[in-house]
Amino acid sequence: MSIRQDLEKRILVIDGAMGTMIQRHQLQEADYRGERFANWPSDVKGNNDLLSITNPEIIIGIHLQYLEAGADIIETNTFSSTVIAQADYDMQALAYEMNVASAQCARKAIERYQAAHPNALPKYVAGAIGPLNKTLSLSPDVNNPGYRAVTFDEVVAAYTEQIQGLVNGGVDIILIETIFDTLNAKAAIFAFKQFNRANGFSENPTLGGREALPIMISGTITDASGRTLSGQTLEAFYISVKHANPISVGLNCALGAQEMRGHIEELSNIAACYTSAYPNAGLPNAMGEYDEQPHQTAHFIEEWAKNGWVNIVGGCCGTTPEHIKHIADNVRKLQPRVLPVEG
Repeated sequence: MSIRQDLEKRILVIDGAMGTMIQRHQLQEADYRGERFANWPSDVKGNNDLLSITNPEIIIGIHLQYLEAGADIIETNTFSSTVIAQADYDMQALAYEMNVASAQCARKAIERYQAAHPNALPKYVAGAIGPLNKTLSLSPDVNNPGYRAVTFDEVVAAYTEQIQGLVNGGVDIILIETIFDTLNAKAAIFAFKQFNRANGFSENPTLGGREALPIMISGTITDASGRTLSGQTLEAFYISVKHANPISVGLNCALGAQEMRGHIEELSNIAACYTSAYPNAGLPNAMGEYDEQPHQTAHFIEEWAKNGWVNIVGGCCGTTPEHIKHIADNVRKLQPRVLPVEG
């Protein structure tokens, strides 16, 4: 069964936070380095994507916890696996390898889960593409509004390498997520389409060629203004990316479910594709931690599902397998949002 067929029948559950789960392991510098990078010249603690290479059993174990909790889609540990983001650790040359290794970790987790649960419903690997730590729409220099720290072509090249690694590692979906700058997302979309053309993948298999992977797009509304960080309204964001023909468009991060509710309702009314929503576990407290309990998050998302607003749900920052289990339990018997009939 393909994910498109699955989405027609039920609400799918995407996993929760990878970083939150890695923090539970209380890893030290040596845990990140492993033997291979024992003498690396700069600190690498906090480079979570590196763990897919140096400590893969931790990543596989986290994926398994989310699968056991009821996740249908697990995201690769690749939020920062680009040459641009890895420059923070002088590990640009490892970006491609990180993507392959992370995709393989997710595949291994699904294989182990399916071996233990041979009658389980299908599970999917989403290749997670983060927003980068540099933006194309905003200047990092307040005294020079026209300055950009990176070019469009550089971003496209970085995303192309990431997509190549994810596809070679065996992902089922490409997920462009946590978008705060739509121009960065457009570079990722351009990279994806260019990659498909260069490798004989077709977004319309009836015209010949191998079928391209489906693409999910998820933006971030950063505050009560209802806009992305680069200033777009939700409707403008959707219009800007719908040309990619995504299988789903949604929102994640920045807000908790309570604050995200109105935006999800709006999106459900304008999107011609499926909709996704994976909010944070509420808003962070003064210590930057998340206090919203699993049953609270699940209660909000259950209401969205009952209202017919969502097709894919899950959690972002602060959410755990406990959150995902409550969400999965609460939406399991509810009907998915029906795609609108376009006139």
